[in-house]
Amino acid sequence: MNRCALDDRHDNYLLGNSDAEHERLIRQAIRLAPVTERFFREAGVGNGHRVLDLGSGVGDVAILLARLVGASGEVVAVERDIRSINRARTRVAEAGLHNVRFVKTDLAHFSEDSRFDAAVGRYILQFLPDPVATLRWVKQTVQPGGIIAFQEVSFAPFVALSAHLPLWSAVVSLHHEVAARVGVNTEMGRDLHKVFRAAGLPAPRMRVEIELGCDPDFTQNVSDATFSILPQIENFSLPFQGLGDLDTLQRRLQDEVTLSETVVPWLPLVGAWCRTPS
Repeated sequence: MNRCALDDRHDNYLLGNSDAEHERLIRQAIRLAPVTERFFREAGVGNGHRVLDLGSGVGDVAILLARLVGASGEVVAVERDIRSINRARTRVAEAGLHNVRFVKTDLAHFSEDSRFDAAVGRYILQFLPDPVATLRWVKQTVQPGGIIAFQEVSFAPFVALSAHLPLWSAVVSLHHEVAARVGVNTEMGRDLHKVFRAAGLPAPRMRVEIELGCDPDFTQNVSDATFSILPQIENFSLPFQGLGDLDTLQRRLQDEVTLSETVVPWLPLVGAWCRTPS
């Protein structure tokens, strides 16, 4: 199969690849896992399938897929950052899984001789400069009647559902601003229908899930992510003094949520899937 004619991901990656960010991603993935598993099952990913995982990171989606496809299936996970791959390989080994293969490469340089039963990704198309070209290539990597399934972000409901709390809203708005400045498509979830169709794929089935919460473990997601994007905040000289002392940010966010007796959102996860034309 020919190599894909794609551009690489933006080099100025929003969240970085530090050990602390890897740990944050793992904690986040624990919350996302039930949503992503339901989505993949609905799309038809199952026992014996050979699945391509795009932008695998530290391996959370690959591990989930490995359990879905079972010992008779295979997951080929593509990731360009070697530190992420090393962490992912360790985690796969610790989980006792033997059906995951990691490939260190950019999507632009990945090639495989045989086609897959499914190609999937979570939080990947939003970082690509040309997601339509990516899906055109993905379509060629999947066998006729195969599955293409992606989950992406939508900031609009995240911002809207945060507006009732001043501090929480200020932090979420800062995240939105930084993501847009870096070049992330902050409405990639909403755009999935258009991107699928522009890539010559059938109109996908779509859904959005938004987790709401008020406990400290939940609100910690936003404060942790704020520290991950701090280098970008400083790089763009964005004002964040209004957030106060960052060392006390988590406590003040939790106090605000507790006193409001309401819930706050985490990033909405929009899923879209289809089968390739037979």
